[in-house]
This record gives sequence, structure tokens and C-alpha cells, in this order.
Amino acid sequence: MLSLARRALFALLVAFAAQANAAPEFRSVTENAAVTYDAPSLRARKLSILSRGYPLEIVVSLEGWAKVRDANGELAWIENKAIGEKRSVLVRVPVIDVRQAADDRSAVVFRAEQNVVLDFIEYSAPGWAKVAHRDGQSGYVRTSQVWGA
Repeated sequence: MLSLARRALFALLVAFAAQANAAPEFRSVTENAAVTYDAPSLRARKLSILSRGYPLEIVVSLEGWAKVRDANGELAWIENKAIGEKRSVLVRVPVIDVRQAADDRSAVVFRAEQNVVLDFIEYSAPGWAKVAHRDGQSGYVRTSQVWGA
């Protein structure tokens, strides 16, 4: 029979393993200027200011705060009220072709430059996501070329 401490450790390891295998959770900044901090407190050191639509990966959620990872891999804390359920992606390559269909041979609808934010609509074929530009155009991109999908 396992001791209480060993059972607790086992349960903790199982929880971490389950979380490690879970798909990343992405959200987007909803405020015009959202501040990130080095700790979950308004008194903590301010790290950066993120603009509306910037995609973030949720690492940990606490009451009122979320620990997030940005497109550069940096970790920070942000108030939950500054992020929403809507998702977006950030172009990672110098120029991305947004295509009419989830196929490299499909016609190019428009191009987006590096660091442009696009609204995430849905996953489509494996390795592809449907996105939309704020101007209304939509199409498909390779998920390997964007961050946040």
C-alpha cells in the first residue's frame, strides 16, 4: 500500500502528465493596451504592453490572473479581464500567402507580413487553419507559419 505522501506525489505527477499532453490554450488580448507583469499583482514589475488581438498561450490560470507565453516564448502575468475567448494568430514568417483553400496549389487571396495579427476562425485540413484579416478577407494558412494556432 502506498503511503499518503507517495499517493499525493503520484496524483501530482499524473496531473502534470495530463496537462503536458493537453493542447495549448490560446486566447487574445481584448484591451487596446494590456500590461504584462512579472508576478500576479498590479504592484509587480511591468514587463510589456500588448495591443488588442495579440495572441497569448495560457500556461496557468488563477483567480483574476493568467500566466501567459507570448510569440517570443517569454512568460508573464496578465489580468484575466485583459484577455478574451476570441483567438488570433501572429504571422511568424516574412510573408505568408493566405489561400482560398487549404491547399498549397490554391489561389492566393491575400498576403500578410510578419507580425500581422489575423483572426483565427477554425482548423481545417491537417496543418491548416482558416483565418480572417480585420479588413474582412479570409482564407487558409499553414499553421507552421503562424503562432497561436
